[in-house]
Amino acid sequence: MNSEEFRKTGKDMVDYITNYLEQIELRQVYPSVEPGYLRPMIPDSAPEEGETYEDIMKDVERVIMPGVTHWNSPYFFAYFPAATSYPAMLADMLCGALGCIGFSWAASPACTELETVMLDWLGKTIGLPEQFLAGTNGEGGGVIQGTASEATLMALLAARTKVTRKLQAENPDLSEAEIICRMVAYSSDQSHSSVERAALISGVRMKKIPSDENFTARGEALKKALEEDKAEGLIPVFLCATLGTTSSCAFDNLMELGPICNAENMWLHIDAAYAGSAFICPENRYLMKGVEFADSFNFNPHKWLLVNFDCSAFWVKKRSDLICAFKIDPVYLQHDHQESGLVTDYRHWQIPLGRRFRSLKLWFVLRMYGVKGLQDHIRKHMRLAQEFHEFVKNDDRFEICAPVILGLVCFRLKGSNTLNKSLLQKINTSKKIHLVPSCLGDKFILRFAVCVRTLESNHIVFAWKHIEELATEVLKEGEKQ
Repeated sequence: MNSEEFRKTGKDMVDYITNYLEQIELRQVYPSVEPGYLRPMIPDSAPEEGETYEDIMKDVERVIMPGVTHWNSPYFFAYFPAATSYPAMLADMLCGALGCIGFSWAASPACTELETVMLDWLGKTIGLPEQFLAGTNGEGGGVIQGTASEATLMALLAARTKVTRKLQAENPDLSEAEIICRMVAYSSDQSHSSVERAALISGVRMKKIPSDENFTARGEALKKALEEDKAEGLIPVFLCATLGTTSSCAFDNLMELGPICNAENMWLHIDAAYAGSAFICPENRYLMKGVEFADSFNFNPHKWLLVNFDCSAFWVKKRSDLICAFKIDPVYLQHDHQESGLVTDYRHWQIPLGRRFRSLKLWFVLRMYGVKGLQDHIRKHMRLAQEFHEFVKNDDRFEICAPVILGLVCFRLKGSNTLNKSLLQKINTSKKIHLVPSCLGDKFILRFAVCVRTLESNHIVFAWKHIEELATEVLKEGEKQ
């Protein structure tokens, strides 16, 4: 493909994407294919001769689209939002064209410097304490990770290294293995599975502390766990607190947990993957009260802030804690300015070496929507969640299972777990809307997440009427059994 062909097909692709998004309501939100559907539809090996763009696009509709779950459909209410917007897509196009691999400042100065400034912009818009910002003389700073899972792992590994070096400085005879095998990290029993996975990768044992009746991690539960573990000679090193849990959007109590972590010299990491976007609205910032106690903080603009995946914002109070843990500096990655103290080499802040120019899409979105436009987006979704909440509350057959704070409604039919599993199966088999479940205590619940940028009240009304009709069917079937 030469430049003229690219110019033409590029315009065609923009038209295709625009038409896809504008007409997405006409597509079935969840696919009807079975596992292995795709292999028989394409050749066993790559073609010897090149094929045309037109033929490939025909196969996009024939082969790909039948197997796509349409996350941008206004009938998609599963998981949490997967943000998308035209400004972010445009920036992704530019990112692909520039092709920067920004592992160091010298590899592309703009790639590094824009990211540093954008993380300061973003931190200010959500009300992060100044200690987390780089500024011109700050000790903190932000970096774009791929996912919140990576951010949690980075924080845990940094905590592990910090404690190991401290204890070895105090007792040089201690080996790293001896120290790590005594380490213990903590999280709520409501925390995301990626927190447990970070512990598996890091080799640090993870202990889950029980949450209260509101699914919130509290100080007393942490104190009890610490007392038990220290009595056994273990070394507490890390706590991951969650703001906006996956199952119920619960918020751990930072005002209780934070001072304990600080007193015990434990690293406090805050996972606000979904809820962090809501802090762009000042009226929601009460939910992050106590953030000043944290050593690191993370949320995903690619969930709810209209920035396409992947863009996970991760801040630390002391960037030296990350750099000291991960710095390896072979000659082929060194450059003239690295010892000046004026530049950042982001390869020391992340698991992979290479990195894309992801701050471009953050820059485009923040500038083209503005803070007010993004606030409007969040507030609209919160209103739509309350609209669905009211529908559920007004039907005596259903119950609300957790407080509705942001854009997630947890609900179920009054009755057995089997009854609710039958309802979910009917919902997802019909493929008119898409939901996923979770468990809160011993209850199987349905999650209704307000996800899509283009969602309107009429989609909420449609979803509720559909759920209501299927609930009637399930209850009638139950009476016959």
